[in-house]
Amino acid sequence: MMNANPLSAADTAQLEQLLLQIKHNTRNFLGYPVSKDFDYTPLMPFLAYPLNNLGDPFVASTYSVGSREMEKYVVEFFARLFRAPEDDWWGYVTNGGSEGNLYGLYLARELYPKGMVYYSEATHYSVQKNLHLLDMPSIVIRTQPNGEIDYDDLQNTIRMNRHMPVIILANIGTTMTEARDDVGRIKSILKELAIRHHYIHADGALSGSYSAFLDPRPAFDFQDGADSIAISGHKFIGSPIPCGVVVAKRSNRDRIARSVAYIGSMDTTITGSRNGHSPLFLWYAIRRLGLAGLKERAVHSLEMAAYTTSRLKEHDIPAWRNRDAITVVFPDPAPAIRRKWQLASEGGWSHIICMPNVHRQQIDQFISEMTTAAVEV
Repeated sequence: MMNANPLSAADTAQLEQLLLQIKHNTRNFLGYPVSKDFDYTPLMPFLAYPLNNLGDPFVASTYSVGSREMEKYVVEFFARLFRAPEDDWWGYVTNGGSEGNLYGLYLARELYPKGMVYYSEATHYSVQKNLHLLDMPSIVIRTQPNGEIDYDDLQNTIRMNRHMPVIILANIGTTMTEARDDVGRIKSILKELAIRHHYIHADGALSGSYSAFLDPRPAFDFQDGADSIAISGHKFIGSPIPCGVVVAKRSNRDRIARSVAYIGSMDTTITGSRNGHSPLFLWYAIRRLGLAGLKERAVHSLEMAAYTTSRLKEHDIPAWRNRDAITVVFPDPAPAIRRKWQLASEGGWSHIICMPNVHRQQIDQFISEMTTAAVEV
């Protein structure tokens, strides 16, 4: 342990104040897709070590202080959940959904350097930044009222550019309304237009984590036509550190892989040094919950979303949600309510996301405060 002076009284007080603030703010937020019902206390001893999964998780490195075995387990778990090709899958634990989307687009660009990217106007804000970083041309497609991509506009736009390879970023749960783009329908459009060269990346940041447990199962995974899928780990599953998982076809990854002597591994990921603690958290959660536990979380969230929608309508608030979505959309409440409950708002609409930690008492309290504030105004 390095020699160091203890924190001053002022610094200690600042830390204590920050902790109180975080505890208070965590109790109240309903507007963002972050699960907070986790307990990783048994993993605390690992924080004493510099876990770094640098390089490819499936290739050994000369740096051996990491959680590679856990990371490989996590990737395989989601590869199977997303029905990836039995002998042609690969992936790694990312810093979050945005990095997973960047990786999917990166693979697509290397596969089709002259491809055109299509994505809907409801796509996450980070995608435009990723396209700028990768210098990829793109066209924005209209959305339907529920936030799902307009398939007619997509088909007509691709038809006008059918001489170019097609790269599509499909939303498996948009930011505001959690609308899912139908990957199977998109694949049918490409077939109808005889587009041979194409790549579909599915952004499943929130919804992709539990869509496999829905009945009927939405068309979003590899068997439906996706070439890569990205999810967030800190959303539906829950983690103290933002993280995610990207799963892609190994044959496409091979196009960008190169050996790096310094680390004794392959350079196949976006970042060099990679957080080795996040795979540990995800491994622990998956091992504890299993498929049955994850499905139970999904069922609870869906029931809470139905309850929230019903309760809001009882108060004549025109709330709605997409089919099998845990996001409930309604007109903006009073500013003080939006601030206290940390609601995301856009175009006069706000939403509540019924994560696994949300319960009826919390929803009842929110609706009581919201309706009271409306009467006072």
